[in-house]
Amino acid sequence: MSSLRVCVIGTGSISDLHFQSYVNNPDVILHGVYDFSKERAEEKARKYGVNRVFGSLEEVYNDPEIDAVSICTWNNTHAEISIGALKGGKHVLVEKPLSMNVAEALEVEEAVRKYKKTLQVGFVRRFATNTKVLKAFIDNGKLGEIYYAKASCLRRLGNPGGWFADKERSGGGPLIDLGVHIIDICWYLMGRPKVKSISANTYHTLGNRGNIENLSFYKTADYEKGKNTVEDMANALITFENGASLMVDVSFTLHAKKDEIQVKLFGSKGGAELEPELLLISEENNTILNIQPQIDHLTFDFANAFQNEIDSFVTSCLTGTNPIAPVEDGVEIMKILAGIYEASNKRGVVNF
Repeated sequence: MSSLRVCVIGTGSISDLHFQSYVNNPDVILHGVYDFSKERAEEKARKYGVNRVFGSLEEVYNDPEIDAVSICTWNNTHAEISIGALKGGKHVLVEKPLSMNVAEALEVEEAVRKYKKTLQVGFVRRFATNTKVLKAFIDNGKLGEIYYAKASCLRRLGNPGGWFADKERSGGGPLIDLGVHIIDICWYLMGRPKVKSISANTYHTLGNRGNIENLSFYKTADYEKGKNTVEDMANALITFENGASLMVDVSFTLHAKKDEIQVKLFGSKGGAELEPELLLISEENNTILNIQPQIDHLTFDFANAFQNEIDSFVTSCLTGTNPIAPVEDGVEIMKILAGIYEASNKRGVVNF
């Protein structure tokens, strides 16, 4: 193929980053769009010059002119749509998480093997400039053996409501929405070690906090402050078979001074902070050094990272190279997420 004909499935807010990134890629033809709301699909088609609005998922699966799909739908549809698209002979880019549970994730993995198509999971932080620079240092041995990582993504007031607050559609709250990213990026940079055990807690204490005034935050179009079935926050200690460990905490809402994101890694030869800004810590001449690279994006940049993610997916589809975020990694991260929820529910340690 000299170009990739793509259909975007789902037209929520995240889809704009997909659409725009495809528009920017000269090897892509935006062939179609589908959403259960035809009105919204038509609006996106006009905005991005898409060739066709599909009336059903079956039409998408059966269209021989579609080479690949981007799945930007509710979490509870990711696995089903991925499998349907793979069966229809399409390459798949699916937003995180890969599925709602481990069983579904394994079904998707089996479909990738069976139908021999590319599937890339939307772990967009892997494609950020600061991540790529740090990974190059890690791969070159600058941090040595990474034995501990610590990550936080805390919102003081940030439950978007709508499907994000509906466990039936989302699978969970800040853990599965925000935690999936920071857990994945730590696990990825640590060398993707096998999980040994997880202890964790989740809290359902503050709800949507719809009573708060004078402080704005993102709300879905169907936001209702009285509707919420997901956790406020979660924390976990994840131990790996190689002895390394990862501590993580995430929240949609918390009595905190401000929102914060931190990602830190500690190795035998050096350390690093990925967020809020890339910084490396090293030793030389018996002196501890803080080293800050001169790069365009010291922190995560949405547009740049999504462009890199889409470009990488397109290249994998056109050349047959393995994706940077393959289905196997989606399965492993789903195991971790499920393990955190299970450990919290049983108030004990989950062993793998």
